[in-house]
Amino acid sequence: MSYKVKINIFEGPFDLLVYLIENARMSIYDIKVSEITAQYIKYIEEMQKMDVLLASEFMVLAATLIDIKSKMLLPKQVEEEEGGIGEDPRTELVQKLIEYKKFKNASEILARKEEETSRILDKPREDLSFFTNEPDEYLKLNINQFVKAFNDFLIKKKKVDEIRRNYERDERQRITTEVRMDFIRELILKWPEKVFTFKELVTDPQSKYDTALSFVSMLEMIKQRRIEASQKTLFGEIKINATAYLDNGKEEEPDDKQKIN
Repeated sequence: MSYKVKINIFEGPFDLLVYLIENARMSIYDIKVSEITAQYIKYIEEMQKMDVLLASEFMVLAATLIDIKSKMLLPKQVEEEEGGIGEDPRTELVQKLIEYKKFKNASEILARKEEETSRILDKPREDLSFFTNEPDEYLKLNINQFVKAFNDFLIKKKKVDEIRRNYERDERQRITTEVRMDFIRELILKWPEKVFTFKELVTDPQSKYDTALSFVSMLEMIKQRRIEASQKTLFGEIKINATAYLDNGKEEEPDDKQKIN
């Protein structure tokens, strides 16, 4: 009993024949039957020596090639009445090979698609009836009401955009404590003997952030004993003067003299 087998890279007689044609760099429309037949039969014989039971289709195609080869060796018969040329004995084989290549290419494409889709996980279908079953709502507005609502929307959007721009500008303009401490240091170094007030350390009195930043920077410099501060009365003016450690920023344990009086 014969059965189909896969021999090396060949899965049938046409697969082997296509390989021999392409390996010999022949045109499928102009097969050199004599050469291909010899190679095909040699391959069949090698398989038989290896005790490989070939499918009957291999032998049928071998017989077909031999038949085509014999017809190619006969002189061409010219029709006397019409003066035409007889049909090429390779025509039927060529058509079968073309069809075989089409289906083989299609099977390779499907195999690649199967491999690609096997790596894709589908999301389970969800029940969207909760969202789709609600009827559409329509606004009952006349043209004047619609125009007013649209203008209100534009005004609100303009305000939101302005607030966002101001916020982004403030964020970009904000500086760190280290930068403000350097500013205070350079300011005091210009007049080392002068007694400064806290207000003179604030670059933008209208900005709460700038005021808070200056105050925190002042406290940090007091902690480092770079400046001294005093306040005579509650909520009174804070006065600041430099210490010997202003320029080097040496940190030491604070003592009672550092406290704001």
